[in-house]
Amino acid sequence: MKQIRALVIDDSAFMRKMLSDILESDHRIKVVGTARNGEDGLRKIKALSPDVVTLDIEMPVMDGLTTLQKIMESKPTPVVMISSLTQKGAVQTFQAISMGAIDFITKPSGSISLDIDKVKDEIISKVVVASEVRLDNHSSQRQHRPVLRKTLPYHRSIVSIGTSTGGPKALQQVLKDLPKDFPAPILIVQHMPPKFTKSLADRLNDISEITVKEASHGDILKNGMAYVAPGDYHMRVKQMATSLAIELSQDAPVHGHRPAVDVLFESLADIKNTNKIAVVLTGMGRDGSKGIRAIKQKDETAYVIAESKESCIVYGMPGAAVATGLVDQIVHLEEVSQNLTTLLKRDERV
Repeated sequence: MKQIRALVIDDSAFMRKMLSDILESDHRIKVVGTARNGEDGLRKIKALSPDVVTLDIEMPVMDGLTTLQKIMESKPTPVVMISSLTQKGAVQTFQAISMGAIDFITKPSGSISLDIDKVKDEIISKVVVASEVRLDNHSSQRQHRPVLRKTLPYHRSIVSIGTSTGGPKALQQVLKDLPKDFPAPILIVQHMPPKFTKSLADRLNDISEITVKEASHGDILKNGMAYVAPGDYHMRVKQMATSLAIELSQDAPVHGHRPAVDVLFESLADIKNTNKIAVVLTGMGRDGSKGIRAIKQKDETAYVIAESKESCIVYGMPGAAVATGLVDQIVHLEEVSQNLTTLLKRDERV
């Protein structure tokens, strides 16, 4: 089996050594080089042609964002950003995702994290996944599919979206095209740590006609609004008299995640007299597939959309959803918002 050739770019000699040791502890990965700043990194990328790059955001000489831009312009390569767990780090990380980075890893305790080994498994898995991404695959192979029109039975609707790796960019694509008067609330679970979900919500709000916010416990759901589950909290929907409200909890992680998509989807299964639309976008793992089964078991009128393999950064979560046999439609990322809008066009409902 061919090893994954990785390049580590970080201004800290300690972090370069720790990251290299972590990556090479997995037999699938070989660190072919390290670089102490962006300029050094660009030279090494040209000389070594790595399969994947880990890139620190905060560096002297040339910072991570500038380096990422030059990588994408000169030699597009899958990049995993290494970020500090701060508000500034979160904002910079979303800039990086928008510029083409595949994913990010947060340092547990600052720019020089002596405890970086805490996220060893995450580092390895994200580098392995990033190495399999082909950066030119996600728009050129789009196949046009007609938008399906289905009459939904109820006056009230709710849309729930679950995603992980590649999610921030996918969510931008979906939400930016929805109209301001979108006739349903949207609940979003993106696997992400605290602070980052607030920055994600702010970023999505800036580019969308609908209002996007980080969810708060007790929020009453309103049409034309999207609610992002905060990092480290599960998000559920509860019936409150005639309204629907958000419930946040710190129950045990599910599939290693908090928030988890399954928790949100399973809570929707118990909501009555409401059109339920569940959407599974790009991401590692199987989160969401159990929740889809729960929704469909209690409400066969529920509608499930999965992102197509051709547009996914990682087909894990959508693929697991499709494998349930309960997905109603598989669509290219660029067609998700159009399908949602068409599906929810008001017509005669009981």
